[in-house]
Amino acid sequence: MPVVASFDHDYPEWHKGRSDFSLWYLDILDPALSAYLQYLRDYFSDLLYTPNTRQFHITLFICGFLTQHIKQHDDDFTQIQFQQHLQDLAQARLPKFQLSTVNINSFESALFVEIEDQHNVLTLIRELLSKSTDEIAPLDYCPHITLGLYKNTVSSDEVFQRISTLKQQQFHLQIDHITFGSYQAQVLQGPLLSRHQFNLGTH
Repeated sequence: MPVVASFDHDYPEWHKGRSDFSLWYLDILDPALSAYLQYLRDYFSDLLYTPNTRQFHITLFICGFLTQHIKQHDDDFTQIQFQQHLQDLAQARLPKFQLSTVNINSFESALFVEIEDQHNVLTLIRELLSKSTDEIAPLDYCPHITLGLYKNTVSSDEVFQRISTLKQQQFHLQIDHITFGSYQAQVLQGPLLSRHQFNLGTH
């Protein structure tokens, strides 16, 4: 079965002229892990869409298009909703926690590294955020670090065969904050802009 290739279209039917699409995510700050992820991205570069300037990260919760005003579309995310998120997070007094990387794997449209959340902390945080906001296009949540979107239609068997030839590494991540940020909807795989960091273990 082939993977699904991504194409650099503008997708106006999705963004409707809006630009800043927002989410909560976890930064990848460990230099050794970042180097490993870049090595993997380079190793599979013939399969992955470029340019890819998006920082390595773990998506936590998809919020929607930022707006300072009232919601005009179902996937708008208002300043009032953001402030409610901050209030719910603060009241929960979340501690710092640890995650681990696991195996390289593949979605239909992207190559990624699996994340193990042994104590289900990410599920807890997602439940807090969903108290006041419905997540945009929710799927079965699978914590991961995306290496890239596929640029060509190739066999998934070929992808997994190449994965099997690699000596994979495991890393442990110490998480002391979560980040709220956004990216430009019109730029495929464009960079994330950090807008707010919520520190854990300090509230």
